[in-house]
Amino acid sequence: MPNSITTVNPATGLDLATYPAMSDTDIDSALDVAARAQLDWAATSFDDRSKVLHSGAAELRARADDLALLVTREMGKPLREARAEVEKCAVGLEYYAENAAAFLADEQYATSADASWVSYEPVGIVLAIMPWNFPLWQVFRFAAPALMAGNAALLKHSPNTTGAALEAQAILEAAGLPSGLFTTLLVAESDVPAVTERLIADPRVGAVTITGSERAGSAVGSIAGREIKKSVLELGGSDPFVVLADADLPRVAHLAAKGRFLNAGQSCISPKRFIVEAAVAQEFTRLVVDAVDAMVVGDPEDDATDVGPLARADLRDGVAAQVQSSVDAGATLLAGGRVLDRAGFFYAPTVLGDVLPGMDAYHEEAFGPVATIITVADADEAVTVANDTRFGLGASIWSADVDKAVSIGKRITSGACFVNSLVASDARMPFGGTKRSGYGRELASAGIREFVNVRTWWAMSEPVGAAPISE
Repeated sequence: MPNSITTVNPATGLDLATYPAMSDTDIDSALDVAARAQLDWAATSFDDRSKVLHSGAAELRARADDLALLVTREMGKPLREARAEVEKCAVGLEYYAENAAAFLADEQYATSADASWVSYEPVGIVLAIMPWNFPLWQVFRFAAPALMAGNAALLKHSPNTTGAALEAQAILEAAGLPSGLFTTLLVAESDVPAVTERLIADPRVGAVTITGSERAGSAVGSIAGREIKKSVLELGGSDPFVVLADADLPRVAHLAAKGRFLNAGQSCISPKRFIVEAAVAQEFTRLVVDAVDAMVVGDPEDDATDVGPLARADLRDGVAAQVQSSVDAGATLLAGGRVLDRAGFFYAPTVLGDVLPGMDAYHEEAFGPVATIITVADADEAVTVANDTRFGLGASIWSADVDKAVSIGKRITSGACFVNSLVASDARMPFGGTKRSGYGRELASAGIREFVNVRTWWAMSEPVGAAPISE
């Protein structure tokens, strides 16, 4: 250490830029600066912090075109999706700028004390380990609450979106955030495990949050547990998309395809398993395949493109292997199923039918443009299949009968359940999973309270002994 980091355009396979990785000394310096800056920042008012975040939202919008193009070139999502991501970041900053003070206001409790209350105080430095698939949104959805709570933030981003990570820091600094309060750490891929462990163990770091794979989350959670540090894990998902026989099939099939192939299927909350009642399975399958066949795969900088490349060659190859394994095990290839013969890391949008237990497509998260269709006899079997996974991030139920859909959703284990709507993250609602999809929550009031010390206060006007009921 240090090495260097080179980003690659997944649409062409050509190098974009090379960045020098930080040395151990550089990282220690960033920790020192962050720790000092955080003490001053914690003493500022919510109004002062809010002004910075509002300015950050304005900076995002002013730079939206350039930021979107950078995201597209670094990780391959269509340009129009990248523009939408930038706007979502701006909205997220504004949300916390306007609501954090209320979320973290002291809460009074009725006790035998003259006064008793709870305060929400910063934990210090929050370390964030973030992925490449939503390279700006993943950053700002942690940074906004962490900073509004009075913390400093250190970001260890995915190396293949280093440019976006640096731009996130530049935007916040341009918005008036004091130097050192938010720092992007440039860590070479080979050094990530050792550096991550050292950062989590550092006493200056108060909490860690990660969005990533099940494997990465397990490693981070283990280290945080050993060090007795608060952690938030937002990990993989294999979200069920349950289609009941009374659903509006044309509309639902359209949304199924749209949701699954957004960002080339590289989203933890995209609907990965289409679980369909037998009475409508054939028609639903036809509609989905037709929608997929009509998708334009190509240059993500072209606004006519629906599906761009996968972010890296290894990711494309992993998806291809999952599909082939499932076909070899008996799944029916209904669309796609091949690496495209062109520059870059493209894989054809794929639909698999006749998916059964024992197949990779049934049990594993396919992080790419692959939809699996599982036919079930009825709603009861749909619930059984939906729960037959180690993941528990999102779920969606599609039916003309909302009450019935909610009743079915209550029987499915997940961090979120959407009825007649695609699962999405929204700053106004908590976001997170259960089972092997992680723990803790991002966004809304629950998200900002992950990054604070919940402090109990008990005050008496005269000296007294223990409370009437002691520990």
